[in-house]
Amino acid sequence: MPTVREIAQGIVAREGGFVNDPDDPGGATNFGVTIGTMRKLGIDINQDGQIDVADVRLMTAARAVDLFIGEYFRRPRIDLLPEGLHASVFDMAVNAGSNAVKILQRLLRDLGHDIAADGAIGPATARAAAAEWEKSGQVLADAYGIARRNYYFRLADARPASRKFARRSNGGKGGWIVRAEEFISPRFHLSAAAFQERVSKWA
Repeated sequence: MPTVREIAQGIVAREGGFVNDPDDPGGATNFGVTIGTMRKLGIDINQDGQIDVADVRLMTAARAVDLFIGEYFRRPRIDLLPEGLHASVFDMAVNAGSNAVKILQRLLRDLGHDIAADGAIGPATARAAAAEWEKSGQVLADAYGIARRNYYFRLADARPASRKFARRSNGGKGGWIVRAEEFISPRFHLSAAAFQERVSKWA
């Protein structure tokens, strides 16, 4: 299994460098760190008294790795989950905040566990995840990855401006879908035809 730092380095590489897409609700982002996150944490890199796009541009990959480990792995207590879930839940936490944990909790509820879908990992969620991992292993990781993929599809269904993140301009799978499928066994990846059928209702 990769270490937490190796997972974080992979997330940073996946996120890429500076972008400021007006269709991205997160706003200006660098190595996956949004301007909103920097403001929440008080990260004023150039120390000019305001946290703005200039500070986002100054974010480094190494700093992003440390931030992700602290804020999106340790703080939400992903370490309490089975190790086989760390990479996908951590990656999703960087991408979607507490929704990453809510997706897992809803999945565990669907599997019969009486836990709250509150976005917080506590003893009950940890026990449920451990029990399911003991029972099904990688199947649980695949189910979580599929639930992630469905989450992205629902976002794009509801918000046309976000569809470019799920479907490329040439009609192929967009970054959101590719990202989710990185954590799903290949046999569960959508074929090109199945993907086209899923997005056919989009303009």
